Amino acid sequence: MLHAMYLSFFGLKAEPFSIAPDPRFLFMSERHREAFAHLVYGLETGGGIVLLTGEIGAGKTTVCRCFLEQVPAHCRVAYIFNPKLTALELLQSITDEFGITVQPSVAAAPSIKDYLDPLNRFLLAAHAKGEHCVVVIDEAQNLSADVLEQLRLLTNLETNERKLLQIVLIGQPALRAMLARPELEQLAQRVIARYHLDALTQAETAQYIAHRLTVAGLAGASPFGRGAIARIHRIARGVPRRINVLCDRALLAAYAQGKAELSPGLIRLAASEVFDAQPRWKWPRLAAAASAVTLAIVAGFVLWPVMRTFVAANPVGTPARSAVGAVSAASSPGSGALPFRAASAASPASAAVFDAQRDVTTLPLVDRGLWWDLAKQWDAAASPLWADSDIDPCAVLPAQGLRCYRSSDTTLDMLRQWNRPGILTLLGPDAKSRYVRLVALGAGHARVATGDKIWTLPLSELGLLWRGEFATLWRPPVGYIAPVALGASGPLVQSIAHALDSAAIRPGLAASGAASTPSLTAPPTVFDATLAARLAAFQLQHGQKPDAVAGPTTFMLLGVAGGRSEPRLAP
Repeated sequence: MLHAMYLSFFGLKAEPFSIAPDPRFLFMSERHREAFAHLVYGLETGGGIVLLTGEIGAGKTTVCRCFLEQVPAHCRVAYIFNPKLTALELLQSITDEFGITVQPSVAAAPSIKDYLDPLNRFLLAAHAKGEHCVVVIDEAQNLSADVLEQLRLLTNLETNERKLLQIVLIGQPALRAMLARPELEQLAQRVIARYHLDALTQAETAQYIAHRLTVAGLAGASPFGRGAIARIHRIARGVPRRINVLCDRALLAAYAQGKAELSPGLIRLAASEVFDAQPRWKWPRLAAAASAVTLAIVAGFVLWPVMRTFVAANPVGTPARSAVGAVSAASSPGSGALPFRAASAASPASAAVFDAQRDVTTLPLVDRGLWWDLAKQWDAAASPLWADSDIDPCAVLPAQGLRCYRSSDTTLDMLRQWNRPGILTLLGPDAKSRYVRLVALGAGHARVATGDKIWTLPLSELGLLWRGEFATLWRPPVGYIAPVALGASGPLVQSIAHALDSAAIRPGLAASGAASTPSLTAPPTVFDATLAARLAAFQLQHGQKPDAVAGPTTFMLLGVAGGRSEPRLAP
């Protein structure tokens, strides 16, 4: 009930900081994407063990859920969420997850062999059908030594070509310490990729909070100012779950006090309630306080002669000049003194900070001019048609080998993946759509433009104005008419194979010693199942739906991965 009341107070439609794993609130930082890429790599290679570790609440399960939701149709997954099992119970859980029927030889006392033989037959049949089988174990730090040894034995199930079972272990840092034990060395040698998920940076914490507020329906200014976010990051240590708990309690406290903006002090108060983080006097603080007192006494002795002169020049009853006035006089022309703050030259347009209250209403209501600005970046030859206000740019540009692409549900993560300039649709306070050209995208800010005017826009502000509408240009490969899928043939299929080859080592995998994508010595002319699997794996790695269909977004991503020379967002 209290949560519902503070939702109305802050203009929210849903709880922004619930700890429930709602997929609508999914926020993938750079570290989360790298962790996701490691899981995908393990899926591609087939066989061996993939290790994902992280502190409590760092987002391991979030990455795992995202991974499970995007597993290709040819993959069979057994998800074990309760690892406090015996070796026999583990095999029972795996066979249950795969839907394997088991007939124990002795009903009263089933053995490991009773489950291992049907599992092996199932894996062989799946391999014959081109299916991959994966076992994902969450909270794997709770596995016993016997169960870990049984997992090692499961990795021995194989054919002459490949391992039959892929195992993904997800757990807390203690899992890494377990695998470092001498008695588990054989198991550790089966780990083909490992990644430790670190906490969010302060900039990512700000993005995370802004993202969740936007998804929850916030339409006005964020109640979390810069000081509050810095305090949240310091107290929560960049751990998403701790951020959720702290922000939720802070909003509740602000509502109780009738405050629309949260101060660092209020954040500290909320932390004392949820984390038992009561302020305590410690020796470092006592030492700091003593130093401050000493410094004040010394400063008094040093400044007293100056103050005495000042008092003599300004007796009681005489208005004393303010510090600002004194500085102004000292810096007046001809005085020869330096001003307190040097007057800066007029800031260039590129350094202007976007003011959502003021600047959004000055943006163009029509995107046509921005399309032509975008076309110039692609070296499109100027045409007399550009001057015709009735001509749709997207109807003319195909003649120059360019096509328009529009999306209504784009995310910041997708913009970073595509890495290309485009047009954002912003919704102003008058509910009218206005347009800007995206020219750069950083960790905490975006740079947008209209004509020659450029603004720097904090991502927290962008989240309040942008609802996911994005448009851009792309250059399809020669011969492209429609998306390319299984069964297609011709040069386009060869170009896809070449692009997958040139993608080579994927982001986030080089550190773990991952091998590059296998090169095809003879690029196929037919879009077969092998190429489809490679393309689906590539799409999965880049956050796309793994449908193995090469459409505009897939070709855009292949161009980025292959280093194709195309317009990119500025650094």
